[in-house]
Amino acid sequence: MTGTTAPRGARAGGRWIERWEPEDETFWKESGERIARRNLLYSVLSEHIGFSIWTLWSVMVLFMGPAYGIDPAGKFFLIGTATFVGALVRVPYTFAVARFGGRNWTVVSALLLLAPTVAALVVMEPGTSYGTFLAVAALTGVGGGNFASSMTNINAFFPLRKKGWALGLNAGGGNIGVPVVQLVALLVIGTAGAGHPRLLLAVYLPLIVAAAALALWRMDNLAPVRGDTGAVREAVRDAHTWIMAFLYVGTFGSFIGYSFAFGLVLQTQFGRTPLQAASLTFVGPLLGSLIRPVGGALADRFGGARITLATFVAMAAATGVVVYASGEESLPVFLVGFVALFVLSGLGNGSTYKMIPGIFRAKALARGMDAEAAAAYGRRLSGAAMGLIGAVGALGGLGINLAFREAFSASGSGTAAFVTFLGFYAACCAVTWAVYLRRPAPAVLPAAGAEAKAQLTSV
Repeated sequence: MTGTTAPRGARAGGRWIERWEPEDETFWKESGERIARRNLLYSVLSEHIGFSIWTLWSVMVLFMGPAYGIDPAGKFFLIGTATFVGALVRVPYTFAVARFGGRNWTVVSALLLLAPTVAALVVMEPGTSYGTFLAVAALTGVGGGNFASSMTNINAFFPLRKKGWALGLNAGGGNIGVPVVQLVALLVIGTAGAGHPRLLLAVYLPLIVAAAALALWRMDNLAPVRGDTGAVREAVRDAHTWIMAFLYVGTFGSFIGYSFAFGLVLQTQFGRTPLQAASLTFVGPLLGSLIRPVGGALADRFGGARITLATFVAMAAATGVVVYASGEESLPVFLVGFVALFVLSGLGNGSTYKMIPGIFRAKALARGMDAEAAAAYGRRLSGAAMGLIGAVGALGGLGINLAFREAFSASGSGTAAFVTFLGFYAACCAVTWAVYLRRPAPAVLPAAGAEAKAQLTSV
């Protein structure tokens, strides 16, 4: 069925759109684009604050001086705990969009951010037990879940030709929450000193409430994506879900892992004070966040697999620079290489997420579906797969922090960890080429016509 309006129903929870057909150009121009862009705006706001809360402990550890009695290995474990929980909750958050509606779940997920913020406000002082800090750091993981539900929701709003841009903007605007919380921490440390972490936490309480209120007022639920549990089962069984999850470990896992660890590496390996570390940590995450939409736009134009492969090659080269600088203890060269890793991971984040709907559309074409049915199938499967891919990718951040913890415990330097990352990026290059760029089309794609094969190799 086609049409030019997006009628709303009066379901429980309100603001339900009963029919949504973004691939219909008439529908899109007359009403769909306006509605989709409005939902994108408020989705970005909520996800942005979610990222700030998820990465809260990347700056809380800068406030934790000798009086707290926690060594660098213990601090890496704190931020690793937040990373781990944030990765795990992405799976149920993905399902929540279909269960409750995108707008309804955005409101709930925003309000849940109050729990870790208030908890940190209560316990953030010397004398608090390490176990208590671990529990509160784990609570911040709910902020990591916001990404999965937001991306699943926005994916359903936009047509395939716009997904790279829309998903890149949604994720990039959310990712900026990382440097923003680091900039607020810099402001607090620079003005009030490292002994006042509660000022940082107090800033976020009204912002969380505002994000929830705006989502309640301005966002919509899409009825066609509700309750589609079959899509989740299909996504779990599909090999491409797990191949893309592996690649996303290399892009987003790098971004979030480095975001959590950057300040602590500067303090531990290069002897920076909390103020000096805070004045540098925001630069990489900021640039990586800003460039994520560019990665999506480039993927729209040149193909996600091509941009992803180029990104991994460049990340391997940048890691080589970091290994050299770490061994020579050269802070300027280290900063150049490390910031380059942030920028490149941001590009790769955008291009990998663009690949996902194209892959499932190509598989639908391979099975003989017509273009319209293939687009609907791609939208359905990619929405379910994105949460799983995002969850596994975020676990890469945990791996990075654990690798740093082991490297610093063994040698006081992060060099060994960076050598490990270099090997992983080489593996990502090989997988990207072998599965999505090698010609003829790889065996993982069912026997198909030229259109489907061309679609897969240009995703």
